[in-house]
Amino acid sequence: MNSNRIVILAMLVISSPGLLLQLSGTDLGIVTNTALFGISIVAAAFILAWSAEAAEMDITQGLAVAFVALIAVLPEYAVDMSFAWQAGQDPAFAQYAVANMTGGNRLLIGAAWPMLVFILWARTGARNLVLERTYSIEVVSLAVIALYALHIPFKGSIELYDAVILTIAFVVYMYLVSRVPSEEPELIGPARLIGSLPRTQRRVTLVLLFSYAAAAILASAHPFAEGLVHTGTELGFDEFLLVQWIAPLASESPEFLIAGILAWRGRAGVGMGALLSSKVNQWTLLVGGLPVVYAISSGDLGGLHLDDRQTEEVLLTAAQTMFATAIVLSLSLGLWEALALFVLFSLTFVFESTQVRLALSGLYLLLAVGMVIRERAEIPKILRSFRNTVKGIEEEPTEPQVGAHGGHH
Repeated sequence: MNSNRIVILAMLVISSPGLLLQLSGTDLGIVTNTALFGISIVAAAFILAWSAEAAEMDITQGLAVAFVALIAVLPEYAVDMSFAWQAGQDPAFAQYAVANMTGGNRLLIGAAWPMLVFILWARTGARNLVLERTYSIEVVSLAVIALYALHIPFKGSIELYDAVILTIAFVVYMYLVSRVPSEEPELIGPARLIGSLPRTQRRVTLVLLFSYAAAAILASAHPFAEGLVHTGTELGFDEFLLVQWIAPLASESPEFLIAGILAWRGRAGVGMGALLSSKVNQWTLLVGGLPVVYAISSGDLGGLHLDDRQTEEVLLTAAQTMFATAIVLSLSLGLWEALALFVLFSLTFVFESTQVRLALSGLYLLLAVGMVIRERAEIPKILRSFRNTVKGIEEEPTEPQVGAHGGHH
């Protein structure tokens, strides 16, 4: 317990520079300031994640799931919405909002999903990560949302009606998840320490931690996003690529680490379920929030328009999601499938061109069709699991396999 207290205190200290810099108006130089704001966001995200887990001790499962899902991607929301707001004042920032969104989306599938399978394989020798049948809700929801998202690059904009549809999709998803029966939360690490406090002390602690972490993130998000662009110019990097990959790495790192820890502890299925939920969040509220924030900032209700590069990035991201979703229609992710996701994701770093992005988009879609054909026998099964999970009907458990254990969410 003492080590967990030290970890929490350390994160409180590490997350403080963003607040201190903003309150004091101190300027340590654009590179140093940007780095400190980024570190503050990451540390605050860990505090939020631990607090959200511990909050399951005090609120209903449905509310807990909705809250955890929102908290998990709050750092990315803050950075991305900051770019969308600036785009309303200066159209040049629109490309960065889209870059950050597509980078975060592709990182989850191209790096985090394979990471869990590789950890599972290294720890146990198992070559297949199997998901509980209750995660059919995430897989089916992601498939529907990915199909919808695929039309966005072809119309060249993210409109306000897209925001309405995607928000409704998120609400429906949360309602469905709230109906899933769950076990008592199995808290680990700092979350366990917070959850073990007496009720009143725990609730007060949670309110204080949530408030502090949210303040640290909100204080850091705008200057971090703006600083990335200026830092890219100062250091000679491509600003678009810096915003697309460095910013999401900062905001997504808590999800990576938490999922990785779960996999290391033999709960890879639970970690994978959390990453699937994050994908649903990103394709609904995150994407849907961009045109709303842009409209409020600019006063223009015409939607967030995409240039050629942005269109390619959104198409590639949607196509990757289609392929990944087709893979997990069987509610499993094998070692070779994980390797394919990682290699295809890595190609965009090695070959940076319009032709490569379009070719990879086409390849992802062809592979998705191939996987759907290959897994066609699994489609009725996952739809049946989806229906039974929503109705609360218990199914025969999935064959025991390392990495599949653990309750929903």
